[in-house]
This record gives sequence, structure tokens and C-alpha cells, in this order.
Amino acid sequence: MDPRTRNLFFGAILGIVVLVGGAALFFSGNVNQDHLPIGPDPVTGVIVAVDSAGLSDVRGFTLRTNDGALMDFRLERLENATAFPPGHFAEHQATAEPVVVRYEGEGDALYAIRVEDAPASGIPGY
Repeated sequence: MDPRTRNLFFGAILGIVVLVGGAALFFSGNVNQDHLPIGPDPVTGVIVAVDSAGLSDVRGFTLRTNDGALMDFRLERLENATAFPPGHFAEHQATAEPVVVRYEGEGDALYAIRVEDAPASGIPGY
């Protein structure tokens, strides 16, 4: 390979790397991890049942979504249990204040990953 062809080849490769790297930076943006859905889109609704053996032993809950569907969630994978403690589920059930649930499904089970108080405007960060 002569020097001119080699330089042209490496220049083209360098151009492609720069183009792909620039596109990756442009499209990645600054993502706020607190509001990144983990699985399917988050759902908003009211807690209509709590599966517990006391305020400190909450295993799951049933959510009635804004469109009337009932969804049963398990709490084994809840990431924000300190921000949304077990007793808070019963409080939301009693007051019917809506919550936003980010979740993931595995088989027939739905696992709540994050549960937050729903703001008056709907889903936070959207």
C-alpha cells in the first residue's frame, strides 16, 4: 500500500470514529437517573390493597390505575424503600392519594422498583 492510499484509509477511519463518537455524545444528553423508567412506562394510580403482616412487613400492593386496571406489585426489588417506607403504603391506601410506580415484569410477577407520591401534574420528570 503506498503512503498516500494508507493516509487516505486512516483518515477515513478516523473520520468515522469521530462521527460516531460525536453522534453518541449528542444523543446521550444529560439523563436524570431519578426519572428514568426501568421497565415499561411508569403507571399512576391509587393503592387499593396492601399485602402486609404489619406496618413494617409490607410484601406487596394492588394499584388501580387511572384507566381502572388493577395491577398487583411485589416489593422485593424496591429501590427507594427509605424514601417510601412500608407504612406509607397504608397511608396512601387510606387517603387514596395517587402514586407513580416504576416497575419491571418477570414471568407473571410485577416488581415495583420505585414508588413515589404522584404530583398534581402527573408523572414526575415527564
